[in-house]
Amino acid sequence: MKRRDAMKGLMTAGVAPAALGFPRLNQAAAQPRAARTADPLIDKVKTAMLTMQRHAWEQGVAAQALLELGEEDLVTLMAKEAMVRVSDDGRLGQVSDNHGVTDPGANGEAVLHAALRTGDAKLRAGADGMLDYFLRKAPRRKDGTLYHIDDKPQVWIDSMYMAPPFLAVAGRPEEALKQVEGFRRLLWNKENRLFSHIWDDARNDFGRKDFWGVGNGWAAAGMTRVLRALPDRMATEKKRLEAYIRDVVEGCLAHQRPDGLFHNVLDDPKTFAEVNLAQMLAYTIFRGVKGGWLGAGYRARADRMREAARAKVDALGLVQDVCGSPTFEAPGTATEGQAFFLLMEAARRDLGA
Repeated sequence: MKRRDAMKGLMTAGVAPAALGFPRLNQAAAQPRAARTADPLIDKVKTAMLTMQRHAWEQGVAAQALLELGEEDLVTLMAKEAMVRVSDDGRLGQVSDNHGVTDPGANGEAVLHAALRTGDAKLRAGADGMLDYFLRKAPRRKDGTLYHIDDKPQVWIDSMYMAPPFLAVAGRPEEALKQVEGFRRLLWNKENRLFSHIWDDARNDFGRKDFWGVGNGWAAAGMTRVLRALPDRMATEKKRLEAYIRDVVEGCLAHQRPDGLFHNVLDDPKTFAEVNLAQMLAYTIFRGVKGGWLGAGYRARADRMREAARAKVDALGLVQDVCGSPTFEAPGTATEGQAFFLLMEAARRDLGA
């Protein structure tokens, strides 16, 4: 699937942006730099990631990786760069008009974190604007579910990572869960316990029904971030989200290869073996075991994924054989592959021995 090429071809009312009072972020998401365990491989992967050209979602997932590693200064720099290219409607990091609706939201948590850390009014305005776009401007279905692109009425599973986590940390957990439910309602396959990739309202059918591996990774990791951001008062909703995460993890694990990896389309062994889903699921499992919503028995599966991914890092720090940029149709390298290596390592570090 030509993810970005396809994009080119293919509410909440009332509150002013300046009044969108954000809560204090959960500072546990960003460990202090001193708390990290030195690992030369992490530094190599991070350096390689920072050299890569990046679209809006790539800037966002890279910034999130640095946030969870505890790289505060780099997070602030990434947030400031996302602010250099803000569209008039509030979308962050728009280096090109690729029609992305939810992708820019991947920058949201890092921009908000940097705003609260530094007191920078411009960063705060950027976070306000991104939230206002999601709440009042972004194109969506009649039921309120956000479209992934602005030139076709399509819902993509990628959006599960791009929009709900920011909505949750920005003080809109109900809206975050509404989006999770909307994406799940359209794209979840109960029998296979996996998400399809794209629903197209114009066709009233799937634009891509395949169980794309990385798409299921976006879903698992996105719901994990939402769960970690939900307030204590939402205990019932947390339990429901925990079950959703377990479902997709189990659905993916049913297709894990002996080497710890997965095929690009999970149930199609003719598609290439791909590395990034392993990183995304390892991140999800490490966070889930630490948080108590996944049992300790999952850890061995995640450790195998991590071992396989670490073996794919080349001498320059590039994670090879992820679903590769720019078309995401073949094994290669990608910013998101670098970022999820770092997110996996941050989650593994936080889990401890």
